[in-house]
Amino acid sequence: MTAPASPGALIRAMPAVFVLIWSTGFIVAKYGLPYAPPLSFLAIRYALSLACFLVWIAIARVAWPRSGALWLHLGVTGILIHAGYLGGVWSAIKGGMGSGLTALIVGLQPVLTAVWVSRMGDSSQSDNRVSARQWLGLALGLAGLLLVVSRKFGAGNEATPVTLAFAVFALLSITVGTLYQKRFVAQTDVRSANAIQLGAALLVSLPFAWMETEPVVPTAEFVGALAWSVLALTLGGSSLLYMLIQRGAATAVTSLLYLVPPTTALMAWLLFGEAITVVTVLGTALTALGVWLVVRNGARAA
Repeated sequence: MTAPASPGALIRAMPAVFVLIWSTGFIVAKYGLPYAPPLSFLAIRYALSLACFLVWIAIARVAWPRSGALWLHLGVTGILIHAGYLGGVWSAIKGGMGSGLTALIVGLQPVLTAVWVSRMGDSSQSDNRVSARQWLGLALGLAGLLLVVSRKFGAGNEATPVTLAFAVFALLSITVGTLYQKRFVAQTDVRSANAIQLGAALLVSLPFAWMETEPVVPTAEFVGALAWSVLALTLGGSSLLYMLIQRGAATAVTSLLYLVPPTTALMAWLLFGEAITVVTVLGTALTALGVWLVVRNGARAA
């Protein structure tokens, strides 16, 4: 009989599981966006995810945060990480920006995070500086990301001022949201924290969803994409992101997002038969090396 996995082993597995789950985001967009406008899809996703968390909280008798300030901070992070980031990415893709260019723009997050930590310091870390090794890792990771998504440039990747604004808004939202959570959100139960974040994201997204004129078409693809978004991406991926930010240094955690486009490329090859070229493999290896260099330094601060 196999022994159950130790808590330490589960914690060490969290980054890999997070990357695998988070990488399905573009796959979900491919299935769901043809049948619903972006903010309507996301509003339904937030509402169903919130309902799931409320049931879970009631069954497990999870305590809610007692501090009003913590509720406020969780609400702000929910608006930034859920409504701002996802709303920006999905609106950019729905508006015609290709997934490669969108991934490249939001993939700048680890660099922006490192610049902020380097200039302003991260009070959660014993060493407020981003080391030379981490800067090298960030540069290699960005170069690898560029190689991975380069095959998606060209047709279907043209950026308009509107779609570019959406993508940059998403980039700034996830960057500020991650730093804000690391700085202001105290340790609290991940289930109640997620419920508060999703409630805030839903309140902000609903008025914009009501302004969308495209109807929601409940096809099998739409239902499947929505189910995966709720059960895997929000209940699983967002919960893991919350815990990783709370446990780790901001630069090390955000560097994991470099691994999302290569993992998505592998999934697209398995699901849709999209070609994987030598350049993609080289870019993936370069990205993995870059993330390893960043996490190797940052892991000690986690």
